[in-house]
Amino acid sequence: MIPGTILAFVPLLLGLFAAQPGVVSQSVTRLVIQDEVILRVPIQPRPLQPQFEWHERKGPKCIPAGAIRGALLSGTQQVDFVMGGPRRMRAVLDEDCPALDFYRGFYLQPADERLCAGRDAIYSRMGGSCTIERFKQLVPKVRR
Repeated sequence: MIPGTILAFVPLLLGLFAAQPGVVSQSVTRLVIQDEVILRVPIQPRPLQPQFEWHERKGPKCIPAGAIRGALLSGTQQVDFVMGGPRRMRAVLDEDCPALDFYRGFYLQPADERLCAGRDAIYSRMGGSCTIERFKQLVPKVRR
C-alpha cells in the first residue's frame, strides 16, 4: 500500500469518528481500508463497587478480534477486554511501554482476525503504541 494513499484517508477517518461520538463510543467499531482492518475499542467506565473480583489464569496466545465488545483499564500496564458473554481477557502490555492515555479509547490493527500476544499492539489515539506481551484469562469470584 502506498503511504500517500493511507494519508489521504486520515481526514476521512477523523471525520467519521468526530461526526457521531455517542454512537462510536458505545461499541467496537470495525473499519476496513483496502486490505487493512482497524478496530476502535471504547473504554468503559469502571463500576463504583464491583460485584466480582477477577482472578487471573493462564490465557491463550491469541484471541478472536471479532469477539471483543469493549475494554476496561485495569492498571498502567494492562487492559481488560470484555468478550462476548461473561468472559474477560487481560492484555498485559510490554514492560517498556510508556504510560499511554487510553482514556478515550484505542485502536487495534490485527494482522488477521486474531489479536496475538508478542505480535500485535494497542495504539493510543494520541499516537503511541504498546505491544501485548501476554494474555491472562480472568475468572470471576463473587465478592462477599
